[in-house]
Amino acid sequence: MLKISTAPHMQTNQDTKSLMRDVAIALLPAALVGVLFFGINALLVILTSVAACAGFEYLFNRYCFHKENTVTDFSAIVTGLLLAYNLPSSIPLWMVLVGAFMAIVVGKLCYGGLGKNIFNPALVGRVFLFISFPVQMTSWPKPEFLKFLDLDGQTGATTLGILKHIDGQTSATYINAKLPSYFDMFIGNIGGCIGEVSALALLLGLAYMLWRRVITWHIPFYYIGTVFAITGLMWLITGDVRYDPLTHILSGGLMLGAIFMATDYTTSPMSKKGQILFAVCCGILTVIIRLYSAYPEGVSFAILIMNAFVPLIDKYMQPRLYGQRR
Repeated sequence: MLKISTAPHMQTNQDTKSLMRDVAIALLPAALVGVLFFGINALLVILTSVAACAGFEYLFNRYCFHKENTVTDFSAIVTGLLLAYNLPSSIPLWMVLVGAFMAIVVGKLCYGGLGKNIFNPALVGRVFLFISFPVQMTSWPKPEFLKFLDLDGQTGATTLGILKHIDGQTSATYINAKLPSYFDMFIGNIGGCIGEVSALALLLGLAYMLWRRVITWHIPFYYIGTVFAITGLMWLITGDVRYDPLTHILSGGLMLGAIFMATDYTTSPMSKKGQILFAVCCGILTVIIRLYSAYPEGVSFAILIMNAFVPLIDKYMQPRLYGQRR
């Protein structure tokens, strides 16, 4: 019997709630590492961010936008985790509330809610805080393993911050003394935002999401690969430590951005070719901002800039229709 129905014709057990739940699970290793190295302050920032994002979504949906409760779909929790991961553990908690408000209300609900926002909500909150409170957003506590109760830890520069202030006259001895080892950068024993320091934890999250088929490999691979290729070529030509490709990959927010924020369904292209173009452009912008702007980090700005081009990419890079000739 021929059954005629409207699309979609393929069904799956995955829905928004299950996808967002898997993303939240994939983010847990980074949370664990952040708390182990930055202590109770990191845990407080994470809990405050998640609670604030969920609370703002519930209150504004109910009393301002008069929509159904969407907190149970886990999207606000994922936004809260990502926002917290983009903050230093020393940031005052009231600033976390401001960032959560900007992320949920301004970056998400004002556009109509999940699936309608143009920009990644967590990055909207992060960039607003970075522009509004640059001192607090660039005060990086030094990591100290298992020192949970250190509420007044010492601060220091991030790896990218050190590279930013290195010039041709800086001695190799000074550079080697200041820069952390690749191993420290891999496990997370470096200064930085709560969730960006450990490449190992983020790669575990990537492996889980690929296994669960939450995302595909295209955006993370081409984003990180583009940064590696550009900095690696410049490093081979100049021999300048500022272009060391492994340092650029293992430090800063590249792993976090490429794996968890550039892959956001709503703010990334739908087609595979579009995703590759999006990722390559994000990589190019990240390198340009890191090396030639006043900012040592460029991932947040690169992703937000490319978010604005996603509708254009989707329009001109549509997949070939079934049965259509090339």
